[in-house]
Amino acid sequence: MEWINAIVQGVLLGGLYALFAAGLSLIFGVMRLVNIAHGDFIVLAAFLALTTTSALGVNPLLTLLLVVPLMALIGYVLQRGILNQTLGDDILPPLLVTFGLSVIIQNGLLEIYSADPQKMNAGAIETASLALPGDLNIGVLPLLMFLVAVVVIAALQWIFYRSALGRAFRAVSDKQDIAQLMGLNKAHVFGLAMALSLAVVGIAGVFLGIRTSFDPSIGPGRLIFGFEAVIIGGLGNLWGTLIGGIILGVSQNIGAQINPGWQLLAGHIAFLIVLAVRPRGLFPRID
Repeated sequence: MEWINAIVQGVLLGGLYALFAAGLSLIFGVMRLVNIAHGDFIVLAAFLALTTTSALGVNPLLTLLLVVPLMALIGYVLQRGILNQTLGDDILPPLLVTFGLSVIIQNGLLEIYSADPQKMNAGAIETASLALPGDLNIGVLPLLMFLVAVVVIAALQWIFYRSALGRAFRAVSDKQDIAQLMGLNKAHVFGLAMALSLAVVGIAGVFLGIRTSFDPSIGPGRLIFGFEAVIIGGLGNLWGTLIGGIILGVSQNIGAQINPGWQLLAGHIAFLIVLAVRPRGLFPRID
């Protein structure tokens, strides 16, 4: 029964990893941009939620109403003001710029909040659980995170393939020059893509801050989890990102069940196995 519980908890943890990865997958699919600062933006969202909670005295979950649009605005301004100037055939400039952003965010948060670990208290929902047959208990908060991840990915999938904005994303991703000749503003579309990506990051950051302690230095670790989930599931496949997150979460929990020190190692091993067998991931997008 302990093994079944480890698998169930790993599946739910995969929802959080999918939230880490969904925005990363989106901007790579639209702009072929690898955002090295992605994990640090997750931490920035967590600190924004912490500040909002402290200032207004509200439940951390309610901070989503402020943090998500604020992160979206940051994403749009950042893309229009800086990142659009780095995009081109050479992948090095955006990598260097986003690496610089990572360093700036980490040091800025360190100056403002110090290196002390922080955590938000969401109240009774953190300890509430649902009893299932077979002496299994599922935490309400992990279940909520997983359901939110499913809803977010379903919404992104709908936007990408069923909306006018999604058609614009696909057009500038496939044929930028032709899309501009048809009247699409590439810079604006890319800005909206980054805004959408960081809106998802805002959700991920709030849930991260509720689930566990955080400090300014943990961004690169969240970036690695996001990358692994994206690559396991398949580049450009949003539902594959969810599956990748689940595989990563289950692997980590099984590793922890064998030996507590093997948790992260087991996730990395699962990633390497998938990379060796299916270099493009389990469910790569077929263009």
